Amino acid sequence: MIDFDFVAPTKLFFGEGAELRLGQILEGYGVKSLLLVYGGGSIKRSGLYQTVVSQLTQKGIHFEELSGIRANPTRESVLQGVEKTRKSRFDLILAVGGGSVIDASKAIGVGAFYSGDPFDFNLKKVVPAKTIPVGVILTIASAGSEMSNSCVISNDATGVKQGFNSDVVRPLFAIEDPVLTYTVPPYQTAAGFCDTMMHSLERYFGASDSMQLADDWALDLVKNAMKAGVAALNDPNDYQARASLMLDSSLSHNGYTGIGKKYSFVVHPLEHALSGYRPDITHGAGVALLFPAWASYVYKLALGKFARMGRALFNLEGDSEEEMAIMGIAAMKDFFHSVGMPVSFKEIGIAEKDIKPLCDLASGNGTRVIGCYPQSLNRQDIEAIYRSLLD
Repeated sequence: MIDFDFVAPTKLFFGEGAELRLGQILEGYGVKSLLLVYGGGSIKRSGLYQTVVSQLTQKGIHFEELSGIRANPTRESVLQGVEKTRKSRFDLILAVGGGSVIDASKAIGVGAFYSGDPFDFNLKKVVPAKTIPVGVILTIASAGSEMSNSCVISNDATGVKQGFNSDVVRPLFAIEDPVLTYTVPPYQTAAGFCDTMMHSLERYFGASDSMQLADDWALDLVKNAMKAGVAALNDPNDYQARASLMLDSSLSHNGYTGIGKKYSFVVHPLEHALSGYRPDITHGAGVALLFPAWASYVYKLALGKFARMGRALFNLEGDSEEEMAIMGIAAMKDFFHSVGMPVSFKEIGIAEKDIKPLCDLASGNGTRVIGCYPQSLNRQDIEAIYRSLLD
């Protein structure tokens, strides 16, 4: 176990009706003015928008709005938000939605104190030092951005989708009411918990020692997300399942399941190239598609880790670690397919002609490798993984 600093400052307000405490929470933080950021019309159809606005009005809190944040949020939306911060002083940015809305809000928050292009943070040209605090009302269990230090933004002009990590962007608070997720469609529910699973699987698949407590936590969280995810698909109004998925989402990406480990995400960068190239592809579906392909490419270099995954998540038994690893990867692919996720490029309209631009995006035109365990992937490796999904 390596030495580490664990930072998780986000205050979590969890439970049925938690959003009704918004006014009181904002008053406690001394908020007088905020920027309200959200996506499409779902929060208005559900009544959540009115619940939020009525509390802001009752407490006399000035607010302005930025709506229309799409899945895979764009640099253009961030620029619109930053422009609003130039014209008005905000004590807080209130993100009402899922990971895309939250990430856009994070980028706006740090962009408010930067005179250049806020996408520079995502390109690693600059490091954020200050932000407008971000508060969250979560409406989908998925990305974990409500407690994470990550912020992923897409630049449609270049096809680049890239994230940066900084504790500066961890939200001030998150309000989570599982009931708000009852109306999330089945496909988005499944893509959401697949993303949650991947955040802990990516941490699990980092180098470990014999006393790696975080590996146990990661596998337990993934197993719980699988069980709760299936339950939520069978009964969208299952409160306990929805509550489990919400908490899994938050804990899977706040660093908890990677404590004391050195890890570097690899499936996520492979997917960022995919949904950067094709923004209509749902991120959770993309990581579900790519994980078995990556695993099949590298498993021989980490047989013990993959075999343990098979035992822990699927109760598999085999005559050798290699057999267990192969079975575990196949079982994970079958699980993803069983909850409606794609298992081939054909299912999402990716063809031979798309391989080169995808490889260029993932490898930075051959200038970088991704991941570190059990091996880093260069452009040739990336191409082999993508091509395996053409079959």
